[in-house]
Amino acid sequence: MEAMRLIVTSRSALAGSGDAPQILAEVWQAQALAQAIGSRLAVSGPPELRGEALGLTELAGRGCGVLDAPQLDPGDLRAAQLTELDDARETLLGLGGLLGEVGIALVGMASSADDQARYWQCMEAIDAADESRDRVLEMLRKLAAREEALPEKEPG
Repeated sequence: MEAMRLIVTSRSALAGSGDAPQILAEVWQAQALAQAIGSRLAVSGPPELRGEALGLTELAGRGCGVLDAPQLDPGDLRAAQLTELDDARETLLGLGGLLGEVGIALVGMASSADDQARYWQCMEAIDAADESRDRVLEMLRKLAAREEALPEKEPG
C-alpha cells in the first residue's frame, strides 16, 4: 500500500481512538509506520536523506520500544503493508503531521494518567515522537535545499 494512504489511515484511526489502550495502540502503529518509512528512505530514497532517514528509523523504533506492542493480527500492522513510497516530500509532510498528532494525543494521556508508570511511558513516547518529527522536518529542509540547487529546466 502507498505510504500516504497508510498515513491517512493512521491519522484517522488515531483521531477515532477512544480509550487509553486504543490510543497507545495507534501511537505504536504510527511509530512503526515512521520506522518503516525511514527504513525505505534510508535504502532507496534520495541520497541526501539517507542519514536522517536512518536516524528516523532508530528513533521511531525507540518510540515503539517504550510502548507495549498491541495485540494485532498480522494483517493489521500498517507498517508491514508499506509497498510504495511515491513522493518523498508528500510522504514526509504527511508523516510530520501524523507525528505531531501522536505527540498531542500523548500529552493528553500523560496529563490524565492515573499512575506514574503510565505518565512516564507517555513522556518517553512524547520525546520519541518529537525527535522523530524533528528528523522528518530536517529531511524536508534537505529536500527543499536540493530543489533550490537544481538548475531550472528551459521551457519547451
